[in-house]
Order: sequence, then structure tokens, then C-alpha cells
Amino acid sequence: MSEAAAAAAGTLRLGDLAVNRLGFGAMRVAGLPHIWGEPGDRAAMRGLLVRAFELGHTFFDTADSYGPDVSETLIAEALHPYPNVLVIGTKGGLVRPSRHRWDTNGRPEHLRRAVDGSLARLRLERIDLYQLHAPDPEVPYAESVGALAELQRAGKIRHLGVSNVTVRELEQARRIAPIVSVQNQYNLEDRSSDDVLSACEKAGIVFIPWYPLGAGRALRSARVKRVAERAGATPAQVALAWLLARSPVMLPIPGTSSIAHLEENAAAAALRISREDIATLE
Repeated sequence: MSEAAAAAAGTLRLGDLAVNRLGFGAMRVAGLPHIWGEPGDRAAMRGLLVRAFELGHTFFDTADSYGPDVSETLIAEALHPYPNVLVIGTKGGLVRPSRHRWDTNGRPEHLRRAVDGSLARLRLERIDLYQLHAPDPEVPYAESVGALAELQRAGKIRHLGVSNVTVRELEQARRIAPIVSVQNQYNLEDRSSDDVLSACEKAGIVFIPWYPLGAGRALRSARVKRVAERAGATPAQVALAWLLARSPVMLPIPGTSSIAHLEENAAAAALRISREDIATLE
């Protein structure tokens, strides 16, 4: 595996920041299977994060709810002081009262505390990208986004993003503050956010697909296996290459706790699938 393999996909602009188009999702460095508590081997997860950067992932995605707090802390332990090219995006607005719960909390007072907590754990004075993790049905969306806009004006956040949104919610957020990214679920078998992706393309907003490999069913499908065989690649690499080919604003963030899978995913950046293969996958 060559160093900086993930750089083969090229770069895109995240606000005024340049990142390689294949990022790294740091959710699974926390305790598994529920993204709860400490990992079984903290040193191994720190090593994985270092390896992810060595492989050319210059955008790392995390959130305060991963652990909770564990993923952010491990990133700082592994990579601080951060290289100039590394961009860290984190999220707030979900809370974890137990390992099986992901509850929304978009109250301004919570988000203010959440941003301060992420700054401390990541050892930062300003967060490169902060995304509202999900709309809270109990709080007016404008209040949640407005609180983050205030924190941006205060210098604690460089760029703002939103996650798990509809086109209407994206438009509402954009009327409050400049939005540079949207993070919604999107993969070969779940394209329900096609309309949000189209809105991002029109506005020049980066689209970060979470769960980019989807469920195992997509990777086991006959059409994906057929394309993988023709391309001399793995089904996971085909799924990531399809995302990269799908849109110029796409920034996939495959995550793993395995070095082998990390290296497999990074190699997808160099995979170019043909129009015929793309048609097969459609």
C-alpha cells in the first residue's frame, strides 16, 4: 500500500480549506459494537488514526456522541499537534444517555456546552468544521443553527455544516449562516437524499455521505460483485469509487477499526470505474 493512497481521488474545497476527496470517519475507534465507551485497545486505535493520516486522509469526521467523547479524545492523543493539512470536522446535537440511545438535543445552551467540550477534547482554539448532528423536533431549527452561527462569530467555529437534513432544512440553515457541508446517509442502496445532493451541487456545498458502504446486502449483490471482478477490485472499493464518480461535491468518509480495511478503503481513491460499470450499478 503506497503512502497517501487516498490522495488519488483529488481534492475539493471545504469552505476555504482544501481536503482530499476521500476522508476518514472516526466513529468506530470508540467502543464497539454500539459506539459506546472505550475501545478494547486504545493504543491500536491511536495507531489506526495515525495510519489513516499517513494514507492521505486529510479530512477526519467525528462527533461528541461517539463514545461519547472517546473519538475526539483519541484523535487528539494520536495526532495533536495537528499537521497543517489536516482538517477535523466534528458534530454536536445528539446525546447518549445509554449505549442504545442517540437522542437529539438542539437547545442553544446545550450546543454552546457541546462546542466548548469538543474544543477541549480536540485541543483546539477553533474547530475547522462544526456540524449540527440532527434537527431536534423539540427545538425550532433556526434556534439551533442560530446558536452555532453565534459561536462562529465568536471565533470558536471556522465553518458550519448540517447533518440529516431535508432540502427545506438546508435552505433554512443557509438563510441564517453560510453552510459549507451537508452530511446525510447515502450509499449504493440508499439514495433517498438525491434531492439534497442536487441542492448541494447547485450551491457548491460539500456532501458527506455517512454510512457510505451501506449494509452488507449492497456489497454482496451480483451487480457489485460483477463490477468488482471486471475492475480487479473489492466490492467495498467499487462502492466508494461509485460515490466519488457520482458527484464532484461528494466527500466519502469510510470508517473502520481495522488497519486492513482502512488500507482497502484508501485504495478505492485510485479506482476509476467505467460508464458501463456505472450503468450496471444504477
